[in-house]
Amino acid sequence: MNVHELLRLLQTEQDETTARAGNLREQIERLTTALAETEARLTELAATRKVIDGLTPPDHATVPAETATATVYQRIVTAFNEHPEKVFRVRDLHEHLGLPTDEPSINVTRSRLGRLVRQRFLEQPGRGRYQKRT
Repeated sequence: MNVHELLRLLQTEQDETTARAGNLREQIERLTTALAETEARLTELAATRKVIDGLTPPDHATVPAETATATVYQRIVTAFNEHPEKVFRVRDLHEHLGLPTDEPSINVTRSRLGRLVRQRFLEQPGRGRYQKRT
């Protein structure tokens, strides 16, 4: 390989690298603009949420997960207290409380009812049946 060929190859590689650098600068510019727009939108959303939270009465506030779980337990206990003689199946209890009747939800409630049986609040008069302990 002679010096002229080597210089031509170097020039070609330099031209390609310069073009790639230009493309990358354009991408950075587009991404910087998109990032600035997204951050501005996040700021708007946070401000909107703050305003809505300030206007929302406390009874409509977001419920933390622990409170939501406690609320479900309270609803279950209330249902059994309101109907102390009634024997509930898990699916019937879900329908009574207006809870989802999909299998994962049913299984969670089944576990909760099991805990209430172990705590001696409920009894199981039959397999899959639950009643308030008398």
